[in-house]
Amino acid sequence: MQQVLKSLGFALVGSMHPRILWLSFRPFLIVSVLWGAVIWLSWAPALEILSLFLTSSIFTSWIQDGLIWAGFENARAWIAPLFFVMLLIPLIAISLLVVIAFTTVPAIVRAVSRQPSYKSIEKKNGGGLLGSIIYSVWSALICLALIMLTLPVWWIPPMVAVIPPLIWGWLTMRLMSYDVLAQHASEQERGILLDQYRWQLFGMGIASGMLGAVPTFFWATSALALVLSPLVSFIALWIYSIIFVFAGLWFTHFLLQALKDLRVKEGERALNIDVQVINMELIDHD
Repeated sequence: MQQVLKSLGFALVGSMHPRILWLSFRPFLIVSVLWGAVIWLSWAPALEILSLFLTSSIFTSWIQDGLIWAGFENARAWIAPLFFVMLLIPLIAISLLVVIAFTTVPAIVRAVSRQPSYKSIEKKNGGGLLGSIIYSVWSALICLALIMLTLPVWWIPPMVAVIPPLIWGWLTMRLMSYDVLAQHASEQERGILLDQYRWQLFGMGIASGMLGAVPTFFWATSALALVLSPLVSFIALWIYSIIFVFAGLWFTHFLLQALKDLRVKEGERALNIDVQVINMELIDHD
């Protein structure tokens, strides 16, 4: 726990550095351009399909009827845009996290590893680019499936504050842990660290996920004004980016220190074994 808090402090300080702020802006820019084009091209046909689905499907027509019964006579005008944005938010957040894992986390690891505390850590390259791609895509697909399965429950007020942080936390833990250790740890060392610090890493991921829920609420409240106020959505997306970059810093400091401690313990264990072997040989010789 002490190392978790110590790494948190390092991450808070490091996230204020101009280079780190730039690293948070770069993936935000990439994802904004890509998803901006997708939304621009698909907005009208997507709303038409969703409107038809929401009014004709027996699974969703009750939502619109219930809103009208509650006094929201204009529900037909904004229920389809709201659903469309609610579907887009998880997709955009997942894509942003994956882009950060590929493009930003390696840069964060390089910057942190230059610090005096971590300069002595040998690089064993236990994770390659192909492995990172497969791991990230597989994790993102699992996360997307979990989101699609639980999305209807998000409308229940207590659940919207519980389920998203758990899902984002799980995905953050998986992606950050793999990419932080890809260059410096061997495959065996990565397995040992992920097993030894499983709950600490999951707790860090959940904390990051709770921070990530902030722009979710921010974005959801601006969903109806998405067309008139796109700037609000871009601000929320940049907040996502800053939070994910902060999480990358946090995981980097924690895991590099954990790797350093692991190798010190392994070195001491190997030295003790050598001493015991020498003593046994001396005893046998006597």
